[in-house]
Amino acid sequence: MQKIKSLMARQGLKSPQESMAELSPVENLRIPSKEELRELRQQPIDPQAEQEIIDSIGEVYFSNDSFDMVQHELEKLPPELNLQELEDYRDKLKRQQAAVSKRVADLILEKQPSYVKELERVTALQTNLQLAAVICTNARRQLNVAKAGFTEASLGLLANQRRRQLLTGLLKSLRTIKTLQRTDVRLSEMLEEEDYPGAIQLCLECQKAASTFKHYSCISELNSKLQDTLEQIEEQLDVALSKTCKHFDVLHYTKVQMAYTLLGKTQTAMDQLHMHFTQAIHNTVFQVVLGYVELCAGNADTKFQKMQYKDLCTHITLDSYIPCLMDLCKALWEVMLSYHRTMQWHEEQDKQETTPPPDELVASKSDELTVDRSYVKKKLEHGLSRIWQDVQLKVKSYILGTDMSNFKYDDFIVVLDVISRLMQVGEEFCGSKSEVLQESIKRQSVNYFKNYHRARLEELRMFLENETWELCPVKSNFNIAQLHEFKFMGQCRSPSVSPSRQAVSSSYAAQEEQSLFQQYVQDGNPFEMHIEEKEEETEDVLASNGYESDELEKSVYQEYDSDSDVPEELKQDYVDEQTGDAPLKSGSRETIRSKRKSDYCLNKANAPILTNTTLNVIRLVGKYIQMMNILKPIAFDVIHCVSQLFDYYLYAVYTFFGRNDMYESSGLGLISSRLRTTLNRIQESLIDMDPVGENAGVHAPTEDRKEKVPSPHLSHLVVLTNSETLYGLAQRVVATESLAFLAELFESLQSHLDAMMPAAKKPFLQQFYSQEFEQFNKRLGEVSRHVRIPLPVSNVLWEHCIRLANRTLVEGYANVKKCSNEGRALMQLDFQQFLMKLEKLTDLRPIPDKEFVETYIKAYYLTENDMEQFIKNHREYSMKQLANLVNVCLGSHINKRARQKLLAAIDDIDRPKR
Repeated sequence: MQKIKSLMARQGLKSPQESMAELSPVENLRIPSKEELRELRQQPIDPQAEQEIIDSIGEVYFSNDSFDMVQHELEKLPPELNLQELEDYRDKLKRQQAAVSKRVADLILEKQPSYVKELERVTALQTNLQLAAVICTNARRQLNVAKAGFTEASLGLLANQRRRQLLTGLLKSLRTIKTLQRTDVRLSEMLEEEDYPGAIQLCLECQKAASTFKHYSCISELNSKLQDTLEQIEEQLDVALSKTCKHFDVLHYTKVQMAYTLLGKTQTAMDQLHMHFTQAIHNTVFQVVLGYVELCAGNADTKFQKMQYKDLCTHITLDSYIPCLMDLCKALWEVMLSYHRTMQWHEEQDKQETTPPPDELVASKSDELTVDRSYVKKKLEHGLSRIWQDVQLKVKSYILGTDMSNFKYDDFIVVLDVISRLMQVGEEFCGSKSEVLQESIKRQSVNYFKNYHRARLEELRMFLENETWELCPVKSNFNIAQLHEFKFMGQCRSPSVSPSRQAVSSSYAAQEEQSLFQQYVQDGNPFEMHIEEKEEETEDVLASNGYESDELEKSVYQEYDSDSDVPEELKQDYVDEQTGDAPLKSGSRETIRSKRKSDYCLNKANAPILTNTTLNVIRLVGKYIQMMNILKPIAFDVIHCVSQLFDYYLYAVYTFFGRNDMYESSGLGLISSRLRTTLNRIQESLIDMDPVGENAGVHAPTEDRKEKVPSPHLSHLVVLTNSETLYGLAQRVVATESLAFLAELFESLQSHLDAMMPAAKKPFLQQFYSQEFEQFNKRLGEVSRHVRIPLPVSNVLWEHCIRLANRTLVEGYANVKKCSNEGRALMQLDFQQFLMKLEKLTDLRPIPDKEFVETYIKAYYLTENDMEQFIKNHREYSMKQLANLVNVCLGSHINKRARQKLLAAIDDIDRPKR
């Protein structure tokens, strides 16, 4: 660029800018004058050529006003300049400029009529404005005349009247201010009377009035005082709200809620309420436990009040553990009852709400109330699980704070009963399964039960080793329900009782029972029942002598009705599950039953053959079942231990009286291979064959040996080698019959055990009872070796056993609370396995009541209409079994409305029977 400029200077050429300055007006891109426009228009030019010239102009020239065309053209110059080319390019630009100027001139001439017209309008507007100025001048002159026409007297009257109105308003304001200054006394009185809504209403009205007169200097101090009073009311209101957490009073809570509504803090009140409930739970349990700890510690200098609650629970003594637990549960019950009644209060308030009138202001307030009610409802529903979780955690710390392995059995049962009742409260409170409580009590129960069961096995070994196998003379009407350990089965309906024997109401007894919150909503406490000392009950099961007559027995039992508190399944020998009644005493059936019964049957005709050890085992079974009934999470462990009691007794009887070393050593044992397998299993899993101190390093570790018991030894008082006593025939008979009695006892308790067994563990129980069938088959074969049993008699025996087993299975299925499709499939699979084993034991075909079980299992898959038809057609099932079938199907393919309809159909079927 410097070279170009220097070359232009030597040749006397000017720069482009200087050249542009010397251009003519047309060349300087200015708007041409009229004469120039006329000349341009007179110049002949082809319109098409003119348009082509305009189109050839670059778009950049039309971009914006700030465009620098000189700079643009200079930048377009080539590096090598050519004078001829520059002149040609200049001519081109002139032609473009001329075409643009001509087009602009044409447009100006085209728009000139519009310009003239618009100019005329401007002239007319100017004329109108001049006329308006004249009118305004005249108006001002007339106003001055009107102003001068008013007298000073007229204006003075108006001024005095206005002053009078102002003074009257001032007097009213002064009276209101005087009243406001006296309201603090009335507010104090209303707070003492706990009239919180009235106090807040008065305070808010005073604040509103104070805001009206805030222009007075005396009001500013009063307004500040009212604000302090309102804050004081809110503090007292919060204290009043916290009182409802322990003792709910309807009138008190209504006042508090009305007060919060006036403050517009309904949601805040609900947040505060939940905080108070949480604090109430913590303070309550801490004070209860602290009281017992300080009472038992005496004058100890330990600062228990500064301890954490969890550490404080570890200082509870064994003597004060149960009373403290009861008081703890009672105190927590009061808190949960208050929360329950709080929810009831809000539900009733929601029902009492009416539809507001269609007013905009009222409608807006109604919307706010709806939002508040929705928030309160959700908060209360969410708070249920939160409150119960806090209760569980506090009770869990208390439960795990003490080692209960050394508790007495009765004390531990009381603990389980209290916790079971507390879990029932939790289920009714928020539908919780109380996993935290279950886990904590399960840990303590497993620990306690291991120690307890170990001690009982050792105790059983001691009994067996000191047993002389003499007949224990019990009453001819002896029944296990007469024992203390089985009293609980008479107090509550056992699952094995036929439902038709129960009083079934229109909506079933289980549904009619009131919840704990309904029973104790006004007074009482569900945990007070444990405080009363149980009356000592006496047992009268032993006969006065071994040859007691019926008349003597009748006189002894004259004032004792043994049937009054005995469950039906323990009294009757055979019950028809379709009707729930005992069968008619026909001659043929009595003959069959007399052949079917053995001497150890639970009937009143013959006293069972028992020993003292047998009676002790029965008592242990009752205790175990009672523990299992209270604490279902360890039900499988307890049943397993119950089976060990029976296994150990069976092993002892075989070891004492059934083993023949001569035949055993020669491999010619007389027992069956199945019995041998059972005895080997017992020996491997339960019997400690290694004497203490021998082979300690070779055998299993000590922890494994703790689960085993040494093999019992026959008492030296029992002589089995004397031919005069037929080698101890009497002792052998007593031992065998007592074992058979235990077996029959387990048969009678099967449905009860099955109802408490977890679904995943039911195959264990079914396997245990199927091996009872195998023992029955073995014993029947042994009897047939001595006395020929005709095939019809054998079939009758098998028919009754199988029929009873199948109906027991259905009764067990009817106790299941929840069951999925997979669960029903497992039921079918288990029953098929049961049938396969059963068909190998007997030739009886078809299997009795096979369809009775299969139909009940398959009924789970029926639709609503098919289920209703099923209920009408299958009256062989009890009301309870049909009702359970409907309840189990709820949620899977039957809704609540259909459930109510089906339950009503069941009730219609049962009504003629009542």
